[in-house]
Amino acid sequence: MIEVEVHQQLRAFLREQGEPYWPHHLTMARLVARALRLGRSALIQAGAPSGYHGRYRLSYLMPLLIWQESALLVAPESVQQRLLMVEIPRLRQWIATDKPIQTGDRWIDPNFQGLLLTTPQAWLSDRLYHQGRFPHHLLTVIDGVDELENWTRSLLTQSLHPQDWHELMQGDPQNTDVIRDTRVQLTRSVFQHPANPYDRYLLEAPEQALLQDLYDFLEANPTVRSLLPSNWSAFGQRLSDPEQLLWTEISRPQGQFSLHSMPSEVASVLQPIWSQQPVVLIGGSLDMETAASTFRQQLGLEDLTCVKFSPDRQHELIQLYLPDGLPMPNTPQFQPILLQEIRALLNATNTANQGLTVIVIGDTPLKKQVGSALAAELGSRVQVEKTCLDENGILITGWEFWRCHQGVLPAPNLLVIATLPLPSLEDPLVAGRVASYKRARQDWFRLYLLPAALSELQRALAPVREAQGVVALLDNRVNHRSYGQQVLAAMSPLARINYVDASLFSALEGLSARD
Repeated sequence: MIEVEVHQQLRAFLREQGEPYWPHHLTMARLVARALRLGRSALIQAGAPSGYHGRYRLSYLMPLLIWQESALLVAPESVQQRLLMVEIPRLRQWIATDKPIQTGDRWIDPNFQGLLLTTPQAWLSDRLYHQGRFPHHLLTVIDGVDELENWTRSLLTQSLHPQDWHELMQGDPQNTDVIRDTRVQLTRSVFQHPANPYDRYLLEAPEQALLQDLYDFLEANPTVRSLLPSNWSAFGQRLSDPEQLLWTEISRPQGQFSLHSMPSEVASVLQPIWSQQPVVLIGGSLDMETAASTFRQQLGLEDLTCVKFSPDRQHELIQLYLPDGLPMPNTPQFQPILLQEIRALLNATNTANQGLTVIVIGDTPLKKQVGSALAAELGSRVQVEKTCLDENGILITGWEFWRCHQGVLPAPNLLVIATLPLPSLEDPLVAGRVASYKRARQDWFRLYLLPAALSELQRALAPVREAQGVVALLDNRVNHRSYGQQVLAAMSPLARINYVDASLFSALEGLSARD
């Protein structure tokens, strides 16, 4: 059986190459090989973000290369480049296979018996819009499904930008006055929204009514309807759908706005595509449960084989500093105490001269305030969301920047987390999704906010695990809210510590050197 051959080949390869330690290579490789042989779908939580080091990729590449039949691998372009330039050449040389490998956005040759690499956008677009560019019933491995929901939302988002209004008026010069009047009224209305850190706002009922009236007016004339630009037609069809999130993004300096629409949930549109082919979905930390019930519900996945690999306690344990007695994040006392705690932590790293320090602050105004205060005291060592850092630099970052760039930055010995990454209800898109859960009488905190926070938190910790460093979590809700134990479980394996000083970093450096 292919499982036996894959196991033997991969074990011999890992011994020969001296690959970095990961205890689950062989188990994962056998699971992918079984999926190839039986055509059964599987969901694998590898326990580390796919965008960070992707140490698990050898585990699915070996069976894909040994398998004599066709297969499809869906991965972001950056991952594809790594595979094609580094991982695949090494494996092909080891197992002496001449299996053809191609990249592209479609299956060109129906007789192709090889491995095709494509992007998530190309594959999802084909499946969602029935473009017929990839065959059905072909086993498909999708790497990086941590972002699958975001990829889907991005593809399903319909937008109208300022130039689209000009295009509409040029295509229908007889109704220019009506179109211009609607645009003026919308501009006046959306710019009356109070400023928020996101510069975006859900469309209110009067604003939706303005757009609906314009769309109905244009659709009423058969001649105009035939000339209506496709993006206007698509956007207009969504206006009456209560499950669509409609929002505007504002550029106040330019006095312009864009309109956007996307579904409040993607499970209903994704569910039909899973039966079209067997899939192996691979991500980092997708769900607290092995069965991944919440993750599967969000993506419309039926029952399938689910495996969850946990971080190794010996090699990936973090030291967690979680002080009690700090003010809650929503109080005015939080900011000064936060700065006080950060200064004390930085003094410990300064004394120990210990590498990169990363301070993650999700609140945009607070991030700027802390960055300005620390830069005034410590100078150019402090950078706000920059990748050019000193050896002992201090990076102040939001969650998104850290997620996107942690793979190209040195692993920090100290990661300071100001608050849990719970999606903010001040963000109109978050508020809109919460409203959808409320309409369905579902627990929006347990099904949306908390899983999103735990997934983000686990991804953020991956580089610190690599360095077996220190994490300082300064959100006292972990100590006093009912979900605190779930947060600690998501951060495990960990060792609680009561203080952070230079001796701790010296001890960790010695431990790392022995390993």
